[in-house]
Amino acid sequence: MNSTDKKPSWKHRLHEIIYEADTKEGKLFDVILLVAIIASILLVMLESIESFDAKYHTYLNISEWIITILFSVEYILRVVAINKPFKYIFSFYGIIDFLSTIPKYLSLVIIGSHHFAALRALRLLRVFRILKLARYVGASNKLLLALKASKAKISVFLFFVVILCIILGTIMYMVEGAENGFTSIPRSVYWAIVTLTTVGFGDIAPQTPFGQLIASIIMILGYGIIAIPTGIVSSEMTKNNDNNLHTNTQACPNCGKENHKDGAEFCYNCGSKLN
Repeated sequence: MNSTDKKPSWKHRLHEIIYEADTKEGKLFDVILLVAIIASILLVMLESIESFDAKYHTYLNISEWIITILFSVEYILRVVAINKPFKYIFSFYGIIDFLSTIPKYLSLVIIGSHHFAALRALRLLRVFRILKLARYVGASNKLLLALKASKAKISVFLFFVVILCIILGTIMYMVEGAENGFTSIPRSVYWAIVTLTTVGFGDIAPQTPFGQLIASIIMILGYGIIAIPTGIVSSEMTKNNDNNLHTNTQACPNCGKENHKDGAEFCYNCGSKLN
């Protein structure tokens, strides 16, 4: 019997289901995981409502234990499925997965809900798993590539906006003065940021005609500035489409690296053969 005809090992199949989403089983696993994440976050939110928690505490506690056990099993399977488990354990999402799972177990050791209140908030870190799953949605790979390619331009743009806010805030501090609420340059810069982003809390407002004229210019300027990052990212996405770069969700069973090109047989990071 040819070695190529051998059925994939259980570890190979487990890795394919947990770390990849190009198969039917992998997609199903991600959907179930996504539903569990959302359910977990909803439980934490409901638990924070005192009246609701007082009435349904037992049900919330049982539900949270069920989800915690499911996430614990998932974490163990992720460690088992990869040849170099420490690559996953000490990765960003590996740490997030661990931190979002242990608080419920720590509640058995730490007595007193007031001590555990801060720790329970760590369970909300499970929302990062949703961001991790987002890369499996069709065009998200292209969006991530575009964001990475445009980070230098966006950083320069944000630096320019910060300088602009400092200048505008300083001008308003000199024009309006402390008697109109612009008591310091930092407070005036805060007003400039709020106005430039078109948020407009209204806690500080210019009173002089000249100050109101400057505020009007800043508001109009804000609409144009908000659109610039979108244009930068859109331009990079167009370039990526022109380059026709296609990646998939295949993860290396050895080192865990992802975003391999379609048709790739070996990992671009460690050289190991892909599934």
